Amino acid sequence: TYVKGYRLGEINNNSHGTTMKIIQYINASNVIVEFQDDYKYKVHCAYREFKNGKVKNPYDKTFYNVGYTGVGKYKVRKNNEFSIQYKYWQSMLRRCYSEEYHKKQPTYVKCQVDAEWLNFQNFAKWVDENFYEVEDERIELDKDILLKGNKSYNKYNCVFVPQSINMLFTKNNIARGKYPIGITEHFDKLEVSCKNFNGKRIYLGLYEKYEVLKAFNTYKKYKENLIKEVADLYKNKIPIVLYNAMKNYIVEIDD
Repeated sequence: TYVKGYRLGEINNNSHGTTMKIIQYINASNVIVEFQDDYKYKVHCAYREFKNGKVKNPYDKTFYNVGYTGVGKYKVRKNNEFSIQYKYWQSMLRRCYSEEYHKKQPTYVKCQVDAEWLNFQNFAKWVDENFYEVEDERIELDKDILLKGNKSYNKYNCVFVPQSINMLFTKNNIARGKYPIGITEHFDKLEVSCKNFNGKRIYLGLYEKYEVLKAFNTYKKYKENLIKEVADLYKNKIPIVLYNAMKNYIVEIDD
């Protein structure tokens, strides 16, 4: 028999450690629980789920201990498959917060996701407003073409980029050695080369070892012109902000 006030105010923690409180007890199958965090999210559940800590809080940071799904129209899954918004979100979080990923890609160790995008709902909305497709191209989320050296994923500095364009900005610091980008040691000379848009390495010349700056400027001129040419090639397929960034991109000696 239900007694008014029965189990009202009872406290427990869910499996993620968030405190929850019963604010209304209708019967054993219908309990309203309020999470005792900043969001005060309320959810219906069975009393048994409450006692077992099986009540999910959309504001719990369950993704790499930083990301949470939030409350809104965007879902992690759509038609029994991960949504496109979630795939980009999960991949972004992994690059920034997975220790296992950092062992393979140490350049991401100091990267982070802006607080606004830790909420999946906010990121998914941005994806809806900015995602586009290019025929036969994989589209990637980039953080540092618009702002060179940027380590933060946020709505101001990120842009979707066709993979073929993104590859233009990929650097191999290990293979480079002690010389500036585009320069390798070749016996007693400095060899300058650069991959073209098709991935073929183009030989640009040999220089004396004291001609480091001259050698670099050869690479710089070729690379900047290549990026501008590709920008024009994709002008009607990519966002204007990406096009402008490519047209104004400067290759620097410490890249």
